[in-house]
Parts: sequence; structure tokens; C-alpha cells
Amino acid sequence: MHGQQAARCVDIRGSRGDHGLMARAMFLAALWLAGAQSASGQALSVLRIKIVVLDAERKPMPVPRHVLLISDNPTTAPPRQVITALDGTAEIRLRPGNYTVESDRPVVFQGKTYGWTRMLDIVAGRDATLELTADNADADTVAASAAGPDAPAETDPAFLLLQWQDSVVSLWTPTAFASGFVIDARGLVATSQRVIGSATSLEVQLSPAVKVAAKVLEADAERDVAILWIDPAAVGAVRPVPLGCAQAAKPPVAGGQAVFAIDMPFRAQKGMASGTVSRVEPRSISADLRLSQGSAGGPVFTASGATVGISTVEDDRSSIKRAASRVVPVAAACEVVASAEKKMKDASPPDGAHLPVEPARPFSLNALKETVQGRAGSLNPYQVSSVEFDINFITPVSIYGAKYQAEQASGRSRGSGARPADVQPAMVRPVLEFANWSEYVADFPPVLLVRVTPKLVENFWTTVARGAAMTQGMSIPSIKRAKSGYARMRAFCGEAEVTPIHPFKLEQRVTERDVIYEGLSVFDPGALSPECGAVKLVLYSDKQPEKPDTLVVDPGVLQQIWRDFAPYRGL
Repeated sequence: MHGQQAARCVDIRGSRGDHGLMARAMFLAALWLAGAQSASGQALSVLRIKIVVLDAERKPMPVPRHVLLISDNPTTAPPRQVITALDGTAEIRLRPGNYTVESDRPVVFQGKTYGWTRMLDIVAGRDATLELTADNADADTVAASAAGPDAPAETDPAFLLLQWQDSVVSLWTPTAFASGFVIDARGLVATSQRVIGSATSLEVQLSPAVKVAAKVLEADAERDVAILWIDPAAVGAVRPVPLGCAQAAKPPVAGGQAVFAIDMPFRAQKGMASGTVSRVEPRSISADLRLSQGSAGGPVFTASGATVGISTVEDDRSSIKRAASRVVPVAAACEVVASAEKKMKDASPPDGAHLPVEPARPFSLNALKETVQGRAGSLNPYQVSSVEFDINFITPVSIYGAKYQAEQASGRSRGSGARPADVQPAMVRPVLEFANWSEYVADFPPVLLVRVTPKLVENFWTTVARGAAMTQGMSIPSIKRAKSGYARMRAFCGEAEVTPIHPFKLEQRVTERDVIYEGLSVFDPGALSPECGAVKLVLYSDKQPEKPDTLVVDPGVLQQIWRDFAPYRGL
């Protein structure tokens, strides 16, 4: 018995000893694993990749939006994926080891396919560079196919964006924002006539910092093409989009064929839009292109990169608010270009002076919120009046405050059962409703808006009729209409005239045919300030353009405007 107990004691001690050894081993293993993970974390290296091929002129062309798969050797996990940026570069952090970098699928460019498969070693603590070019690619020529005339020379759409994004420009008219594209080094810009309407003065913005005035050389409503002329020096570094007007035969387009356009979302980066041709007519191509507002008027390409036309809209009333579903054929554009070139000979060159542009730095939403919540006084716009017009000076604080008040009122109305309109402040309309320029104002641009509204008056015979009705015991409410519409405004800081960033007009439709215009001039936040000494506005109506209405702005109003922009100046 004693022997059995002794044996049990030995077994127990042995078991406990084994557990102790195992625990120590697990502890040491955990320490080693943690150290190894830490060491491997410190040893991560950056692999920088750049992909470049050569175009037909042997010029380097970065390969954008190309998907690469990166696998370790031997394989321990699914491949990691990286996508090149517009400049053809990509970066990824990797642990030391041997890796395979390969294309997910070949890229197609100017009739050839390019794909890459490369192996490389990543060394701890040392960054690496991998250059993928036409020389180390698996390249092949695209075989001809009966699928369509573009099949032998297809190009990935991302190349179209890379090649032509700088050639597609923004167009500003008093009533619309649209697109156009440079077609000639002499400063010719093509667009759709419908998207610019009857505008005679336009601004062409080639970059966030460069905007110039444009002349309308030719506007053909029947063909739906307009050719503008800007200072040739402004387009010196811009590559014109070839229309191929000198070619006897234009690129054929067929139903079911894919077409591409450069999309220009408002205040966002340019991108690509695609669609499919549904019908081809002599002067119109139907395609289901889906473009952002303001993108119509730009070039439309085939997959091979050939220009087939200009994106446009269905009709004038749809303007730029609808996705483009029509394309003006390039042949029609060439006819209008020929007419415009004849007019260039007798026309004076356009002014090349750079026009004011929006400030690059946004107004912080947090700063706006803090200013509005801390404001003790009114948040209404600052209003003055002339003989024929009411003028509202609108700052980002005014717009944000009006929306803030409207949201607060809406919340109270839900609790009380009242309609939001019943509790909305009476002065919010000038800062909440901007008609055709609502999108421009939506994100609180850091600018001063001067809204000029024609005063309302009652027609003489309406007044007589209301008086006659009152003698019979009937009460008829006053019926007022705008005495005249807004035409333009000049602003002076002291004796110097100030050029607005944009001389917008707001379209207020009275009937199906009648439109009354308000002014919405956009100024730099410091353009009209107390430092001017005096600010003068000279207003012109459409009915009496030869008799301006002049107003000197109250210095107190200028102080209030200056105070509203104080948070922006302090950012």
C-alpha cells in the first residue's frame, strides 16, 4: 500500500512537473512569437510600382487604374490587390520575402495588349521599386474582329481620361454651368449650343486657378454646336482634342457600340462615363450616357480614342439638369468650325486677362456652426434698397444660418403639428432658394453673394379694379409684378471697379414663356469691405438699360459682412 501511494505521489509530481514545463514552454513561445511579430512589423518595406507604356509618338503614357495581384512565394494567403492611380503609380507595404507581381488582366492600349508578371525579393527595412514598361511586358497585337470597326484598336477608357482631362474645360454663363473642350491651339473651344443657350458672354475655366473670357464665334442652333474663342496663350499647354475635320471619312459609329465621355461633377474630380449607342442619324446619335450636371458639352469618344461628337441634352428646357442622351456627330461640328474660322479673320482677338476665381480654401463647417450658434443677433442677409431693386448681401453665415433655422423650425413643427412653412423665418427665401444656381450655393462656398431682386409694383388697371371692387364691398388682394428685370451690375470699391468671380442670373419663371431675372453676383470675401472707404453699386434693368440705378452701401452693412468672414480669415 505504501508502495502504491508512493507510486501515485511520483505520478502526481511527474504530472505537475510536466505541466510546469509545458507552461514555461508556452510562455517562452508566446514571447518569441510576439517578438517575431514585432520584428516583422518593424521590417515592413514599401514597394513602389510604376507602369508606363509608349504611345504612337513614342511618348511615355502612364497606365492608370490597372489592377495588380501580389502573391508571396510560397503562397500562404490569397493575393493582395493594388490599383494604379492616374499617374500609373501604386504603393504597398510588404514583409520580407519573395513575391510575384502580376496583372489581373491585360491592359489594352492603341491596338496592343500589355500584361506583366514579375518576381522580386523584399528585403527587411529596405524599400523597393518595380518599373513595369512595354519592354518587360507580355505584349500582343489585338486581333481584328467582326464585332465592330473599333475592335482592332480598343483602348481601356482610363487612358481617355488621362489623355484628355486637361482638354475638357468648364464653361460659365450667367445662367448655366457646362463643359467644352479645346479643339485648336489658336484658342478654339467647342461645346453644345443648347447647353450655353443664347449667352453672348462666357467664362472658360481651364483649371482651378485659370479662367478667361470667351467670345462666341459661331452658335448654330440647328446643328447644336457652338465654337468659342479664347486667348491662345491660355491653352498653350493644353493638348487639343482632334476632330479629324480634314479627314475625308469620319469614324463610323454603329448601334450597340460603346462610347465614352469625361464626366465633370460639380467641384469634384473628373471621371469617365460610358454608354451604348442606340440609334445613329445624320445629325444625331442617341446613347445612354449618364453624365453629372454640367458635363454636357464635352467630347464623346469611341473605345479607340476617336472623337465621334459632342454630348448634349434633349431640349433647351431640360438644359444641363438631365443626363446627356444625345451626341452631336463630329461631322456637324466640323461644319460649324469651318464657319467660325472664317469669322476669326475679321474678329478682334479675345482678352487674355485672367478673371477672378473662387478661393481654394473652403469655409469650415465647424466654424460656420460655431458662428451661427454663437450669434446673438439676426442671421438674416443684409438688405439695402435702391429705387428699383432690393439688394441682399449674403454670406456663408447667412446661408448656413437660414438652413439651421429651417431645420430647427421643422423639428418644432413636427412636435406641434404646424407645417414647417408656418414657422420658417420670413427672410430665409433669399438664402434658401437660388433657382438655377442652387447647386453652386449648396456647399457654402467662401464667397460674398450679392442678390439683386426687382421690386414688385401693381399694374395701374389692377389698382383701379381693386378700388372699384372695394366700393362694392369686395376685397381683392394686391397683385404685384416686377416692374422690370435685372440686366447687370457694376460694383466699385472706392473708385476702382471690382470684377465679380461670376455675374450670375437667377431665372424665375412667371409663366411657361415669361421669365424674370434676378442678379446673383459672386465676389471674393474681401472684395467689398470697410477698407474700400465706400462701396457703390450701379444697377441696370432690362427695360431701361440706359438709366442706371446707383446706390452707396451703408458702411454698417460692410462691417457686418466683414464680421461674418472673420472666422474664415482666421482659419
